[in-house]
Amino acid sequence: MKNVMVQFDFPDMKAKEYDQVWQDLRNAGHANPKGLIHHVGAPTEKGMKVVDIWESAEKFNEFGKTLMPILTKQGFKATEPVVLPIYTVYDGGKSVLAS
Repeated sequence: MKNVMVQFDFPDMKAKEYDQVWQDLRNAGHANPKGLIHHVGAPTEKGMKVVDIWESAEKFNEFGKTLMPILTKQGFKATEPVVLPIYTVYDGGKSVLAS
């Protein structure tokens, strides 16, 4: 298994809607999604951007079986994430993940 970065762009998503997605995930038993290492959500001029680091693409895909219906329920079209193998992660002066 190789760590992957997963990036989503959600046009027109507001912080309140982002928070609701997380609440729905918690309600579905995913308060701490299995295989998720880091998660960042940031507002943009167009909506929200999400960048995650997952233990593997397989772990993300398994989580996606819960995430995608929640996004659809909230009225967001199925957005294709960008999934890339991680080469390195720099964290406060040290490389914590490397290829």
